[in-house]
Amino acid sequence: MAVFCSALLLLAASGASADGDDPPSRIARISYAEGSISFQPAGTSDWVPAPLNRPLSTGDVLWADNSSRAELQLDGSVVRLSNSSELTLVNLSNDVTQLQLSSGTLILRVRRLDDNETYEVDTPNLAFSVLRPGSYRISVDPSGNTTAIAVRSGQGEVSGAGSAYTVQSGDYDQFSGTDQLSAEAQPNQPGPDSFETWSSDRDSRWDRSPSAQYVSTDVVGYQDLDEQGSWRDTPEYGQVWYPNGVAVGWAPYQQGHWSYIAPWGYTWVDDQPWGFAPFHYGRWIWNGGAWGWIPSPPRPEHGPYFRPVYAPALVAWVGTGAAIAWFALGPREVYVPRYPCSANYMRNVNVSNTTVNTTVINNVYNTTIINNKTVNNITYVNRAAPGAITATSTAAFTSAQPVARNLVRVDRRELTAAPVQALAPAVVPTKQAVLGSSRVANSKPPAAVLTRAVVARTPPPAPPPTFERRQEAIKNNGGKPLSVEQVHQIQPATAVARSAPIRIAPRALPVALKPGASARAIAQPPQSVPPRVQAPPDERMPISHTAPAAVHVNQLPAPPKPASPSVAQSVIDREQLQQQQQMRAQQEQERQRMQQQQELEHERVAKQQADAARAQELERQHQQQTQELQQRHIQEQQALQARQQEERRSVPPAPPPPPSKPPEQQHKPPEPHKPPQ
Repeated sequence: MAVFCSALLLLAASGASADGDDPPSRIARISYAEGSISFQPAGTSDWVPAPLNRPLSTGDVLWADNSSRAELQLDGSVVRLSNSSELTLVNLSNDVTQLQLSSGTLILRVRRLDDNETYEVDTPNLAFSVLRPGSYRISVDPSGNTTAIAVRSGQGEVSGAGSAYTVQSGDYDQFSGTDQLSAEAQPNQPGPDSFETWSSDRDSRWDRSPSAQYVSTDVVGYQDLDEQGSWRDTPEYGQVWYPNGVAVGWAPYQQGHWSYIAPWGYTWVDDQPWGFAPFHYGRWIWNGGAWGWIPSPPRPEHGPYFRPVYAPALVAWVGTGAAIAWFALGPREVYVPRYPCSANYMRNVNVSNTTVNTTVINNVYNTTIINNKTVNNITYVNRAAPGAITATSTAAFTSAQPVARNLVRVDRRELTAAPVQALAPAVVPTKQAVLGSSRVANSKPPAAVLTRAVVARTPPPAPPPTFERRQEAIKNNGGKPLSVEQVHQIQPATAVARSAPIRIAPRALPVALKPGASARAIAQPPQSVPPRVQAPPDERMPISHTAPAAVHVNQLPAPPKPASPSVAQSVIDREQLQQQQQMRAQQEQERQRMQQQQELEHERVAKQQADAARAQELERQHQQQTQELQQRHIQEQQALQARQQEERRSVPPAPPPPPSKPPEQQHKPPEPHKPPQ
């Protein structure tokens, strides 16, 4: 054990990171803003105008004011906000997309849903979980008392107050209450309004994008390339995209600004309407007298596929001393993150965005990350391209100022002789780097909306620390972005940090429901409550308002995190802390195993109940068919009798028989023969 702990300490001291330090591989992007769209970055209390192409992550908040609408793009989904709507990104990780809608209306379009992915929308009344890809419209009234859900396509589940409902394609249901959730199925869905028509038009543009045949559809923002450039087949690089309408002398990473976004650190935010995908995925190349973008390859029909990993900026840095300078990485060149990450993450962020040998990646990781050395023998293909290197002042770099208006002219000979650094500069950001160039927004949500409690099914992560605490920690960390463990150490208590409380909905056990109701209740009351009578097909099943006694593993409090090994004062203390971390990891594995088992049991019971419901439906259909056949037989018999009676009435009566002779005449003997006289 001592040898193992010593090895871990050596690994930590060398700069290597575990997978737990890896940032999310996916991001949300502000892809459309109309009217007054305000934005509150995580860890701040300031509201600023939402800039186009700004990446969003856990803890960020958006507000669409009156006569406004906005769109957020993710890798496999899109979220659109209508006017007077507040949206919080409660959690955005590799597998979880958890949104909070405190007021207003959103449309969630999920194009792809992997087995391990979760999409959840939390409102003041309920938590809505997506079960199948589709289109969902969710509205919260201004008071927060009612949530309406219209399922245009797909399938979802509503959870709240110990009850759960499945909602199917074509359903339109309204839910109210919090401690007691009441539901009411509406007979017809509302027709599409201007907001939904606009959303459908955006979907059509997404679904019919010609760029999808050249770039992975997991790349955020690829559809914006369609009308802003052209694809050309090149002998060396395959399909390359060339932008239209750029100025003479234009180069990548030149028209925009640097923003500080946790946990990645300095992130490029481009000004061009198409300026997201080409600056966070793939590689650039100076080819044929113009700049072209080499994309992440599309998903193949067969063989391995690497889902593209988002990067804050795929550039290399030039150490000029007087300014901060950079240029775009070319094909087969290794991107080295400044933020803490594992060797596995560094491989994924490179192989998913360009063609590069994994041995080369491992060598660069060992040299730059573990040994903290600079690699000087790399020939960067774009460094000598015309106008490739862009430089700005440190003040502009650390305060999100527009680079194009704050260019620093550096002598070409100095740039040629300056060393190239793979890692971003280790400089402490100002608060302006988080907020952007604008300080005050035109509008923000009402205080009642910001403090409104919501219901969640998935336990949310801890709220982010304030920027001031993060800034101080970054300063103590030598200007480098913080690791996950370092962030945990400065995070405040959840109860203190959250202005809007989040209530975890107790899990509901599934039960069979008689088919016919719109939103199908799958909640079971506790055993102490008498079973409810099934409702007729045209009525909703009553809801159980009492939570089950069992506690789901997701609701169990996480074990306390031990202190970081870096704060230990002796080797023995560090070994003890490492043992605590190992024990905590084992506990977490056991917790996940229990969760998986319970989820499998949940699915098994749900499947049994669904099978029983289907069998019940088939039996009902059979009885109905039998009744219809009997009714049809009776009708046919009645019709046959009616025809027979009609035929008897139409036949003329037979003539009466001749009158019969009296009996005495019938048997009288013949008279004897008399001779003639």
